[in-house]
This record gives sequence, C-alpha cells and structure tokens, in this order.
Amino acid sequence: MKSIILPERLKEGDKIAIISPAGSVEKEQLQSTIDLIISKGYEPVLGKNTLEKFQDGYSYAGTEQQRIEDINWAFNDKDTKAIWATRGGYGCQHLLEHIKLNYFKKHPKWYIGYSDNTVIQSFLLKKGYASIHGQTLKTSSFGVTQESYKLIFDVLKGKSLNYTLEANRFNKNGKTNGQLVGGNVALIYALLGTKYSFDFKDKILFIEDIGENFYALDRMLISLELAGVFKKVKGLIVGGMTNMGKETDNKAYEEAFDPFALHLVDHRLKAYKFPVLYEFPNGHIQDNRPLIIGAEVSLKVGKSSELNFKL
Repeated sequence: MKSIILPERLKEGDKIAIISPAGSVEKEQLQSTIDLIISKGYEPVLGKNTLEKFQDGYSYAGTEQQRIEDINWAFNDKDTKAIWATRGGYGCQHLLEHIKLNYFKKHPKWYIGYSDNTVIQSFLLKKGYASIHGQTLKTSSFGVTQESYKLIFDVLKGKSLNYTLEANRFNKNGKTNGQLVGGNVALIYALLGTKYSFDFKDKILFIEDIGENFYALDRMLISLELAGVFKKVKGLIVGGMTNMGKETDNKAYEEAFDPFALHLVDHRLKAYKFPVLYEFPNGHIQDNRPLIIGAEVSLKVGKSSELNFKL
C-alpha cells in the first residue's frame, strides 16, 4: 500500500476556504461557525459561489459548473491552507470527473466534511491524501457539541486522535489495525463498481447514515456483501444511525444510534470474524467527533474499546 499524505498543520492566521460542493446553504446558517473559525485564529474565505442557489430537482449551491469552479479554486488556491465544506446533501458526485489537483499535489490541504462529502474523501484517498470526516460548517437542527469542532481544530493543529468507548451489546470483540476508510454508507454504496470506490482490502471500514428506510439500509449492506467488501476488511466501525424508518412507526426515530438499524448491521455480519465497534460518535448526530480518512489506526473492541490514530 502506498503511503498516505497527511497535510501540514495550520498556523495562526492561515486562511480556510469555505465551499458548498452539494446542497445550498444560507449565510446565517454558517455565521456561528465562521465566528468560531475566526476565534481560533484563522481567516475564513468564502468561495465565489458558496451561497449560490440552483433549483434542478434539488436545491444545489449553484450549477454543476459553479460548484466545480469553487472546488477547484479551493484545492488550488495558493493562499488558503484548508478546505471546509458548508454541508453535504446531494451533488458531490457531479464534481468527481472535474476535480484538478495541480497545486494541491505540491501543497496538500485538509478537506473537512462528511455525509455527501464522502465521495470527495474517497477521491482524495485514491490520490493518496488523507482528509477529515467531521462536522460541516452548517449544523443540523439537533445542534453539535463543542467537542465535535474542538477536535477538528486539534487535527488542524497537528494533534492526533484517540478515542475510548464503553462496552456495547452489539460489539464484536477483537483487535486489529489498518487504514481507516469509509463515511456515509449510502455514498460508499453509490461508488461501488466505479473507479472512485474505496479500496477495502485489509482496511477498517467506518459507516454511518441518516434518513434511510430500514429496507434501504439492508439493501446497501447486502450490496457491500455481494461486492465482497466484508471479506476484505479487517474491522468495522458503526457510527450514527438516526431518523431511520418512518417517524410515525419508529419510537427510536430521534435516537443517534437506532437499535433496529444496529440490529440490521449485526445480522449481516454474523458470518464474519473481524471486530466491530458500534455507536461510535460520528455521523449525523449531535456528538459528531472527527475521524481521519486514510490514517493508520489501531482498533480494540472489548469491555473498554479504543480507536487510536497513528499520525
């Protein structure tokens, strides 16, 4: 496996590019996080089309060409040192065939986002670059913990990540290590069979999702199984599973870790022996702590579980 490049740490006063590669967003939805970036000593710089709107069956942050223009600006602008997506939604797949990394290859930057941004992060990992799977600038209606943002800034400063979690009834105990891949399971599923799909061999896979019918989640899991993903990975981490099924029928609809969704994952993994860590605090949930996609990690699942990053 080729070595993965982790971008350099940021210095006080560095500029952070802010782009909307998918859904549209309002300025007031970003203001508190923009203020937070400033308070941490960095300068936020909005892309030309960050606040654009384009209706085409979905409210995009501009046309495909406008979003392509902004992401290529962000990757190749010489003055900005990191890139932070305002939100996910839908639309990042439109950009994959058009991303240019001419300047970025010589001066890699952290790319920060989750949800639909999973496809951008898979694209970057294919090119050999790590990224931060963490909270976007727009927060959901249920909010976000201070720690979720604090830990992102810690990574930007060059600090490592180490997590300790309590036991979980779904956990499958064991120890393993490898490169962390994954993100939103709907996007992992959407990339299967394309040149942008994650390479799963000997990897530790992370999955999370929101707003899926239970049968849709099961379909995605079966597709991963049919594609041989679970025969290739060395471990699995399951993050947030929320707003699953139908709100009127699901008493656990608002829970961060829907128990029936976790049951579906557990059911599909019965035949596999690798360790599985459930209810990791990352995803479309209030406590959305960052992961570094592409980093080497060690995973221990037991009475007390640990995920440690080797940076």
